[in-house]
Amino acid sequence: MAFAAPQIVRGFSSSAVRNVVIKNVTIIGGGQMGAGIAQVAASTGHSVTLVDTSGDILKKSIKMIEGSLKRVTKKKFSDKPEAGEEFIKKVVQKVSTSTDAESAVQGSDLVVEAIVENLKIKQDLFSRLDKLAPPHTIFASNTSSLSICDIASSTNRQDRFGGLHFFNPVAMMKLVEVIGTPATSQDTLDSLLDFSKVLGKTPVSCKDTSGFIVNRLLVPCMMEAVRLYERGDASKEDIDIGMKLGAGYPMGPFELADYVGLDIVKAVIEAFKTKDPNNPLFDSSDLLNKLVAEGKLGIKTGEGFYKYK
Repeated sequence: MAFAAPQIVRGFSSSAVRNVVIKNVTIIGGGQMGAGIAQVAASTGHSVTLVDTSGDILKKSIKMIEGSLKRVTKKKFSDKPEAGEEFIKKVVQKVSTSTDAESAVQGSDLVVEAIVENLKIKQDLFSRLDKLAPPHTIFASNTSSLSICDIASSTNRQDRFGGLHFFNPVAMMKLVEVIGTPATSQDTLDSLLDFSKVLGKTPVSCKDTSGFIVNRLLVPCMMEAVRLYERGDASKEDIDIGMKLGAGYPMGPFELADYVGLDIVKAVIEAFKTKDPNNPLFDSSDLLNKLVAEGKLGIKTGEGFYKYK
């Protein structure tokens, strides 16, 4: 293996099947991330069950998938539009929907959770599903800020539990962070790495540290940009231009924060602060807190650090 694997503790379950070949995937959460993961999994031949709390949400999820696939096929099948339409049809047919998570996981090789960034809600979900999923089923969280160890502690399959952190938009972003805890078995880690590669992604491996690799570096950078602006040292526009032209960033830190969602940025930095309260890199911002309190969350609400029409 080209990169270091986390420390392994074996022996949690003798009934688990080694080196699980992932064919059937259940994704809990039909939002932008969950729908994106469903799309790439279905596009690579996996049978996908997408789960959320209501049929209306799931209808919107399928529409998101169809819309994203249309954008993909415009490039991939630019000279064969009929082939593109057939591709979309085949992918969508691989995605079934359900409002019953407990039933959905009973035939799954992998369960990926992509719901709200709330530890207790995630723990309650996995605790319920743990009792019903087959012994070989791997559980994974798409969390961007919470501890995989803390989430996995609600289950009896900590050897078959890891992190699969995809990036938005899932269909376009090539990276997946594969997170192993001290209890994650090597077989589970290998299965998650193999699954990521089958999806056409490039996986990187990381231990269960706050923010993993990308957010651990990126979110404090965004927060320092906000503090720079709050102090009046530079305008947000000049900071964004500076990082794009000087550091080669495709988006400036304020543009990126608006794209990600200011509520997400706030939740991530607060999770970091909870784990490491004395680290000044994880200090919050009065301006960020004010914008979130006012419901100005970025692109998704039409206003954040910038205004959007």
